Amino acid sequence: MNTSTLKTASITARLASLGSERWAVHFDARRRIKAGQDIIELTIGEPDVPTPEHLLDVATGSMRAGRTRYAEGRGEPVLLAALAEKYSQRSGRQVSVDNALAFPGTQAALAITMMGLVEAGDAVLVPDPYYATYEGVVRSTGADFVPVAMSADNGFHLTPEQLEKAVTPNSKVLLLNSPHNPTGATLSRSEIEAIGAVAIKHDLWIVSDEVYEPLIYNGEFCSPFDLETLWERTIAVSSISKSHAAPGFRAGWGVGPAWAMRHIQSVSETLLFGGQPFIADMTAHALSHRDNTAQVMGSAYQRRIQVLKSAFAENEVLRPLEPDAGMFMLVDVTASGLDGESFAKQLLDHGVAVMPGSSFGNQARHFIRLSLTVDETLLAEAARRMVSFTN
Repeated sequence: MNTSTLKTASITARLASLGSERWAVHFDARRRIKAGQDIIELTIGEPDVPTPEHLLDVATGSMRAGRTRYAEGRGEPVLLAALAEKYSQRSGRQVSVDNALAFPGTQAALAITMMGLVEAGDAVLVPDPYYATYEGVVRSTGADFVPVAMSADNGFHLTPEQLEKAVTPNSKVLLLNSPHNPTGATLSRSEIEAIGAVAIKHDLWIVSDEVYEPLIYNGEFCSPFDLETLWERTIAVSSISKSHAAPGFRAGWGVGPAWAMRHIQSVSETLLFGGQPFIADMTAHALSHRDNTAQVMGSAYQRRIQVLKSAFAENEVLRPLEPDAGMFMLVDVTASGLDGESFAKQLLDHGVAVMPGSSFGNQARHFIRLSLTVDETLLAEAARRMVSFTN
Protein backbone atom coordinates (compact mmCIF):
# COMPACT_ATOMS: atom_id res chain seq x y z
CA MET A 1 0.00 0.00 0.00
CA ASN A 2 1.30 3.45 -0.92
CA THR A 3 1.28 5.66 2.17
CA SER A 4 3.45 8.49 0.80
CA THR A 5 0.58 11.00 0.94
CA LEU A 6 -0.36 10.30 4.58
CA LYS A 7 0.45 13.10 6.99
CA THR A 8 0.05 13.92 10.65
CA ALA A 9 -1.49 17.11 12.01
CA SER A 10 0.53 20.29 12.46
CA ILE A 11 0.37 19.91 16.24
CA THR A 12 2.88 17.06 16.02
CA ALA A 13 5.39 19.36 14.33
CA ARG A 14 4.80 22.13 16.87
CA LEU A 15 5.50 19.73 19.72
CA ALA A 16 8.23 17.65 18.08
CA SER A 17 11.12 19.01 20.19
CA LEU A 18 9.15 19.95 23.30
CA GLY A 19 8.60 16.59 24.97
CA SER A 20 11.13 14.03 26.15
CA GLU A 21 14.05 15.78 24.40
CA ARG A 22 14.20 18.27 27.27
CA TRP A 23 14.77 15.37 29.64
CA ALA A 24 17.59 13.80 27.61
CA VAL A 25 20.14 13.97 30.46
CA HIS A 26 17.65 12.38 32.84
CA PHE A 27 16.91 9.50 30.46
CA ASP A 28 20.61 9.01 29.78
CA ALA A 29 21.20 8.80 33.52
CA ARG A 30 18.45 6.21 33.90
CA ARG A 31 20.03 4.10 31.12
CA ARG A 32 23.42 4.29 32.83
CA ILE A 33 21.95 3.39 36.23
CA LYS A 34 20.21 0.39 34.68
CA ALA A 35 23.56 -0.66 33.21
CA GLY A 36 25.09 -0.64 36.69
CA GLN A 37 26.78 2.77 36.83
CA ASP A 38 26.96 4.62 40.14
CA ILE A 39 25.00 7.80 39.46
CA ILE A 40 23.21 10.00 41.98
CA GLU A 41 20.00 11.22 40.38
CA LEU A 42 19.08 14.86 41.07
CA THR A 43 16.91 15.42 38.01
CA ILE A 44 13.18 15.08 38.64
CA GLY A 45 11.02 16.45 41.45
CA GLU A 46 9.57 13.26 42.85
CA PRO A 47 9.05 13.37 46.64
CA ASP A 48 11.21 10.88 48.53
CA VAL A 49 8.59 10.25 51.20
CA PRO A 50 5.74 7.76 50.69
CA THR A 51 2.17 8.75 50.00
CA PRO A 52 0.46 8.98 53.42
CA GLU A 53 -1.14 5.74 54.58
CA HIS A 54 -4.45 7.41 55.37
CA LEU A 55 -4.78 8.48 51.73
CA LEU A 56 -4.01 4.98 50.50
CA ASP A 57 -6.60 3.64 52.92
CA VAL A 58 -9.23 6.02 51.54
CA ALA A 59 -8.39 5.11 47.93
CA THR A 60 -8.45 1.35 48.49
CA GLY A 61 -11.53 1.53 50.68
CA SER A 62 -13.28 3.56 48.02
CA MET A 63 -12.39 1.02 45.34
CA ARG A 64 -13.67 -1.84 47.45
CA ALA A 65 -16.86 0.12 48.07
CA GLY A 66 -17.55 0.13 44.36
CA ARG A 67 -16.25 3.59 43.45
CA THR A 68 -14.83 2.29 40.18
CA ARG A 69 -17.59 3.29 37.79
CA TYR A 70 -17.74 6.27 35.43
CA ALA A 71 -17.21 9.64 37.08
CA GLU A 72 -19.00 12.90 36.48
CA GLY A 73 -17.38 14.96 33.73
CA ARG A 74 -16.85 18.05 35.85
CA GLY A 75 -15.54 16.07 38.79
CA GLU A 76 -17.04 14.05 41.63
CA PRO A 77 -19.31 16.11 43.93
CA VAL A 78 -17.27 15.23 47.03
CA LEU A 79 -14.10 16.62 45.43
CA LEU A 80 -15.76 19.74 44.03
CA ALA A 81 -17.18 20.46 47.49
CA ALA A 82 -13.73 20.06 49.06
CA LEU A 83 -12.24 22.43 46.49
CA ALA A 84 -14.98 25.00 47.09
CA GLU A 85 -14.27 24.85 50.83
CA LYS A 86 -10.49 25.10 50.40
CA TYR A 87 -10.61 28.15 48.16
CA SER A 88 -13.40 29.82 50.15
CA GLN A 89 -11.24 29.61 53.27
CA ARG A 90 -8.10 30.70 51.45
CA SER A 91 -9.61 33.67 49.61
CA GLY A 92 -12.07 34.80 52.26
CA ARG A 93 -14.96 34.94 49.78
CA GLN A 94 -17.58 32.41 48.77
CA VAL A 95 -16.21 29.98 46.16
CA SER A 96 -18.72 27.43 44.87
CA VAL A 97 -18.53 24.07 43.15
CA ASP A 98 -19.28 25.93 39.91
CA ASN A 99 -15.85 27.52 40.15
CA ALA A 100 -14.01 24.17 40.14
CA LEU A 101 -13.03 21.48 37.65
CA ALA A 102 -11.19 18.23 38.38
CA PHE A 103 -8.29 17.08 36.20
CA PRO A 104 -5.78 14.22 36.21
CA GLY A 105 -2.88 16.31 37.52
CA THR A 106 -1.69 19.87 37.07
CA GLN A 107 -0.29 19.15 33.62
CA ALA A 108 -3.73 18.23 32.27
CA ALA A 109 -5.25 21.19 34.09
CA LEU A 110 -2.79 23.53 32.40
CA ALA A 111 -3.15 22.01 28.94
CA ILE A 112 -6.94 21.89 28.90
CA THR A 113 -7.31 25.32 30.47
CA MET A 114 -4.99 26.77 27.84
CA MET A 115 -6.97 25.05 25.08
CA GLY A 116 -10.07 26.73 26.44
CA LEU A 117 -8.51 30.21 26.44
CA VAL A 118 -6.28 30.60 23.36
CA GLU A 119 -5.84 29.53 19.76
CA ALA A 120 -3.86 30.44 16.64
CA GLY A 121 -3.35 34.20 16.47
CA ASP A 122 -3.22 34.61 20.25
CA ALA A 123 -0.08 34.95 22.37
CA VAL A 124 0.71 33.58 25.81
CA LEU A 125 3.25 35.39 28.00
CA VAL A 126 5.45 33.03 30.02
CA PRO A 127 8.13 34.27 32.45
CA ASP A 128 11.53 32.79 31.52
CA PRO A 129 12.86 30.56 33.16
CA TYR A 130 9.76 28.36 33.06
CA TYR A 131 8.78 24.77 33.76
CA ALA A 132 9.87 22.49 30.94
CA THR A 133 6.36 21.53 29.74
CA TYR A 134 4.97 25.07 29.48
CA GLU A 135 6.07 25.68 25.92
CA GLY A 136 4.34 22.51 24.75
CA VAL A 137 1.20 23.42 26.69
CA VAL A 138 1.02 26.73 24.81
CA ARG A 139 2.10 25.59 21.36
CA SER A 140 -0.33 22.68 21.36
CA THR A 141 -3.14 25.25 21.09
CA GLY A 142 -1.60 26.97 18.06
CA ALA A 143 -0.99 30.14 20.08
CA ASP A 144 2.37 31.90 20.13
CA PHE A 145 4.68 31.21 23.07
CA VAL A 146 6.24 34.49 24.22
CA PRO A 147 9.02 34.22 26.86
CA VAL A 148 9.25 37.14 29.28
CA ALA A 149 12.89 37.43 30.28
CA MET A 150 13.44 37.53 34.05
CA SER A 151 16.79 38.26 35.68
CA ALA A 152 18.93 36.38 38.17
CA ASP A 153 19.90 39.77 39.63
CA ASN A 154 16.61 39.92 41.56
CA GLY A 155 16.25 36.18 42.10
CA PHE A 156 14.11 35.68 38.98
CA HIS A 157 11.14 37.63 40.36
CA LEU A 158 8.91 38.81 37.53
CA THR A 159 8.52 42.60 37.46
CA PRO A 160 5.65 44.59 35.93
CA GLU A 161 8.18 46.37 33.71
CA GLN A 162 9.37 43.06 32.25
CA LEU A 163 5.80 42.00 31.61
CA GLU A 164 4.76 45.32 30.09
CA LYS A 165 7.68 45.22 27.69
CA ALA A 166 6.59 41.80 26.36
CA VAL A 167 2.91 42.60 25.82
CA THR A 168 1.63 42.84 22.24
CA PRO A 169 -1.87 43.37 20.82
CA ASN A 170 -2.16 39.57 20.46
CA SER A 171 -1.34 38.86 24.11
CA LYS A 172 -4.21 37.08 25.84
CA VAL A 173 -2.81 35.04 28.76
CA LEU A 174 -0.08 35.36 31.37
CA LEU A 175 1.05 31.94 32.61
CA LEU A 176 2.23 32.65 36.14
CA ASN A 177 4.00 30.18 38.43
CA SER A 178 4.55 31.08 42.07
CA PRO A 179 6.16 29.44 43.95
CA HIS A 180 8.28 28.97 40.84
CA ASN A 181 9.88 25.96 39.24
CA PRO A 182 12.84 25.86 38.57
CA THR A 183 13.99 28.94 40.53
CA GLY A 184 12.04 28.63 43.78
CA ALA A 185 11.11 32.33 43.59
CA THR A 186 7.92 33.26 45.44
CA LEU A 187 6.04 36.44 44.54
CA SER A 188 4.75 38.65 47.33
CA ARG A 189 1.28 40.15 47.42
CA SER A 190 2.60 43.54 46.33
CA GLU A 191 4.46 41.96 43.40
CA ILE A 192 1.35 40.08 42.27
CA GLU A 193 -0.75 43.24 42.59
CA ALA A 194 1.72 45.14 40.40
CA ILE A 195 1.83 42.34 37.82
CA GLY A 196 -1.95 42.11 38.00
CA ALA A 197 -2.24 45.80 37.20
CA VAL A 198 -0.52 45.10 33.87
CA ALA A 199 -2.91 42.19 33.26
CA ILE A 200 -5.87 44.49 33.90
CA LYS A 201 -4.46 47.22 31.68
CA HIS A 202 -4.06 44.82 28.75
CA ASP A 203 -7.07 42.61 29.53
CA LEU A 204 -5.03 39.43 30.10
CA TRP A 205 -6.13 36.18 31.63
CA ILE A 206 -3.85 34.89 34.39
CA VAL A 207 -3.34 31.14 34.56
CA SER A 208 -1.69 30.55 37.93
CA ASP A 209 0.23 27.31 38.55
CA GLU A 210 0.28 26.92 42.34
CA VAL A 211 1.43 23.34 42.86
CA TYR A 212 4.19 24.38 45.32
CA GLU A 213 1.82 26.42 47.51
CA PRO A 214 2.57 24.50 50.76
CA LEU A 215 6.36 24.38 50.27
CA ILE A 216 7.44 27.95 51.06
CA TYR A 217 10.46 28.71 53.28
CA ASN A 218 10.90 32.45 52.75
CA GLY A 219 7.89 34.74 52.40
CA GLU A 220 4.18 33.98 52.24
CA PHE A 221 2.01 32.46 49.55
CA CYS A 222 -0.21 34.78 47.55
CA SER A 223 -2.44 33.95 44.59
CA PRO A 224 -4.09 36.31 42.12
CA PHE A 225 -7.20 34.15 42.56
CA ASP A 226 -7.40 35.35 46.17
CA LEU A 227 -7.27 39.07 45.26
CA GLU A 228 -10.53 40.92 44.74
CA THR A 229 -9.17 42.85 41.74
CA LEU A 230 -7.81 39.78 39.92
CA TRP A 231 -9.84 36.68 40.68
CA GLU A 232 -12.33 37.19 37.83
CA ARG A 233 -9.48 36.97 35.30
CA THR A 234 -7.58 34.17 37.07
CA ILE A 235 -7.68 30.38 36.74
CA ALA A 236 -5.59 28.71 39.43
CA VAL A 237 -4.40 25.12 38.94
CA SER A 238 -2.82 22.71 41.37
CA SER A 239 -2.73 19.10 42.57
CA ILE A 240 -1.79 16.85 45.51
CA SER A 241 1.35 15.60 43.74
CA LYS A 242 3.72 17.76 45.79
CA SER A 243 1.62 18.68 48.81
CA HIS A 244 0.81 15.05 49.68
CA ALA A 245 3.64 13.15 47.95
CA ALA A 246 1.18 11.57 45.52
CA PRO A 247 2.44 12.28 41.99
CA GLY A 248 1.41 8.92 40.55
CA PHE A 249 -2.26 9.41 41.37
CA ARG A 250 -2.57 12.31 38.89
CA ALA A 251 -5.06 14.22 41.02
CA GLY A 252 -5.38 17.88 40.09
CA TRP A 253 -7.89 20.68 39.57
CA GLY A 254 -8.55 24.19 38.37
CA VAL A 255 -10.59 26.99 39.95
CA GLY A 256 -11.75 30.15 38.22
CA PRO A 257 -14.78 32.23 37.22
CA ALA A 258 -17.82 29.97 36.94
CA TRP A 259 -18.70 31.04 33.41
CA ALA A 260 -15.18 30.31 32.14
CA MET A 261 -14.96 26.95 33.90
CA ARG A 262 -18.27 25.98 32.30
CA HIS A 263 -16.77 26.60 28.85
CA ILE A 264 -13.52 24.82 29.70
CA GLN A 265 -15.54 21.86 30.97
CA SER A 266 -16.64 21.18 27.40
CA VAL A 267 -13.00 20.77 26.39
CA SER A 268 -12.23 18.66 29.43
CA GLU A 269 -15.14 16.30 28.83
CA THR A 270 -14.15 15.85 25.19
CA LEU A 271 -10.64 14.79 26.16
CA LEU A 272 -11.24 13.04 29.48
CA PHE A 273 -14.91 12.53 30.25
CA GLY A 274 -14.25 12.18 33.93
CA GLY A 275 -11.60 10.64 36.12
CA GLN A 276 -11.44 7.89 38.71
CA PRO A 277 -14.02 8.22 41.53
CA PHE A 278 -11.77 6.49 44.09
CA ILE A 279 -8.97 8.99 43.37
CA ALA A 280 -11.46 11.84 43.69
CA ASP A 281 -12.46 10.48 47.11
CA MET A 282 -8.80 10.32 48.16
CA THR A 283 -8.15 13.85 46.92
CA ALA A 284 -11.19 15.23 48.72
CA HIS A 285 -9.96 13.57 51.91
CA ALA A 286 -6.50 15.10 51.42
CA LEU A 287 -7.98 18.57 51.01
CA SER A 288 -10.31 18.35 53.98
CA HIS A 289 -8.07 16.70 56.59
CA ARG A 290 -4.94 18.06 58.25
CA ASP A 291 -1.77 16.39 57.07
CA ASN A 292 1.88 17.10 57.90
CA THR A 293 3.39 15.62 54.72
CA ALA A 294 4.25 19.02 53.25
CA GLN A 295 5.78 20.18 56.53
CA VAL A 296 7.93 17.05 56.76
CA MET A 297 9.12 17.46 53.17
CA GLY A 298 9.67 21.19 53.59
CA SER A 299 11.84 20.71 56.67
CA ALA A 300 13.92 18.13 54.81
CA TYR A 301 14.32 20.37 51.77
CA GLN A 302 15.48 23.26 53.94
CA ARG A 303 18.13 21.06 55.54
CA ARG A 304 19.26 19.93 52.11
CA ILE A 305 19.50 23.51 50.86
CA GLN A 306 21.95 24.17 53.70
CA VAL A 307 23.92 21.01 52.80
CA LEU A 308 24.42 22.32 49.27
CA LYS A 309 25.21 25.87 50.36
CA SER A 310 27.89 24.59 52.75
CA ALA A 311 29.35 22.22 50.17
CA PHE A 312 29.64 24.96 47.54
CA ALA A 313 30.69 27.80 49.89
CA GLU A 314 34.39 27.68 49.03
CA ASN A 315 33.92 26.75 45.38
CA GLU A 316 34.40 29.51 42.81
CA VAL A 317 32.48 27.73 40.02
CA LEU A 318 29.25 26.51 41.64
CA ARG A 319 27.12 29.48 42.69
CA PRO A 320 23.82 28.35 44.24
CA LEU A 321 20.66 30.45 44.06
CA GLU A 322 18.86 29.83 47.34
CA PRO A 323 15.17 29.07 46.66
CA ASP A 324 12.27 30.65 48.53
CA ALA A 325 10.21 27.50 48.04
CA GLY A 326 9.87 24.17 46.27
CA MET A 327 12.11 21.15 45.91
CA PHE A 328 14.83 22.40 43.59
CA MET A 329 17.91 24.60 43.59
CA LEU A 330 19.41 26.41 40.61
CA VAL A 331 23.19 26.61 40.47
CA ASP A 332 25.00 29.11 38.25
CA VAL A 333 27.88 27.37 36.42
CA THR A 334 28.96 30.31 34.23
CA ALA A 335 32.41 30.33 35.83
CA SER A 336 33.04 26.81 34.53
CA GLY A 337 33.21 28.12 30.97
CA LEU A 338 30.40 25.72 30.05
CA ASP A 339 26.72 26.33 29.55
CA GLY A 340 24.32 24.35 31.72
CA GLU A 341 23.67 21.66 29.13
CA SER A 342 27.36 20.92 28.51
CA PHE A 343 28.02 20.98 32.23
CA ALA A 344 25.18 18.53 32.94
CA LYS A 345 26.26 16.13 30.21
CA GLN A 346 29.88 16.08 31.38
CA LEU A 347 28.86 15.79 35.03
CA LEU A 348 27.13 12.49 34.21
CA ASP A 349 30.59 10.96 33.68
CA HIS A 350 31.39 11.98 37.26
CA GLY A 351 28.38 10.21 38.75
CA VAL A 352 25.78 12.97 39.17
CA ALA A 353 22.66 13.60 37.06
CA VAL A 354 21.21 17.12 37.05
CA MET A 355 18.92 19.02 34.72
CA PRO A 356 20.46 21.56 32.34
CA GLY A 357 19.00 25.01 32.81
CA SER A 358 18.28 25.27 29.09
CA SER A 359 15.44 22.77 29.62
CA PHE A 360 13.72 25.63 31.44
CA GLY A 361 14.27 28.47 28.99
CA ASN A 362 16.94 30.79 27.68
CA GLN A 363 17.40 32.76 30.91
CA ALA A 364 18.53 29.63 32.76
CA ARG A 365 20.96 28.41 30.10
CA HIS A 366 24.00 29.03 32.34
CA PHE A 367 22.44 27.19 35.27
CA ILE A 368 21.80 23.61 36.29
CA ARG A 369 18.83 22.49 38.40
CA LEU A 370 19.33 20.14 41.34
CA SER A 371 16.47 18.21 42.93
CA LEU A 372 16.38 18.21 46.73
CA THR A 373 14.53 14.88 46.87
CA VAL A 374 17.39 12.67 48.07
CA ASP A 375 18.58 12.29 51.66
CA GLU A 376 21.29 14.53 53.07
CA THR A 377 24.04 11.89 53.01
CA LEU A 378 23.52 11.13 49.33
CA LEU A 379 23.13 14.82 48.51
CA ALA A 380 26.39 15.63 50.27
CA GLU A 381 28.13 12.95 48.21
CA ALA A 382 26.65 14.38 45.02
CA ALA A 383 27.89 17.83 46.02
CA ARG A 384 31.35 16.41 46.71
CA ARG A 385 31.45 14.87 43.24
CA MET A 386 30.33 18.15 41.68
CA VAL A 387 33.03 20.11 43.48
CA SER A 388 35.61 17.52 42.42
CA PHE A 389 34.42 17.86 38.81
CA THR A 390 34.99 21.62 38.86
CA ASN A 391 38.47 21.46 40.41
